[in-house]
Amino acid sequence: MADLVCSAKGCRATATVALLWRNPRLHTPDRQKVWLACDDHEESLGAFLGVRGFLLERVPADQIPASAG
Repeated sequence: MADLVCSAKGCRATATVALLWRNPRLHTPDRQKVWLACDDHEESLGAFLGVRGFLLERVPADQIPASAG
């Protein structure tokens, strides 16, 4: 398995959570994008997606569904 690195700008920490999201204006309902988050950035990245209505689900980083990506 490849290293799971946080998606926050400039962060190189190991990700512990995967934020599954979709922009309904751009992505079909079956599409899920993934942002990875370390413990320090889980809330800020999740809030960014949540406020926009993009956040679908939070899962442990080592349990990202095969259909996401």
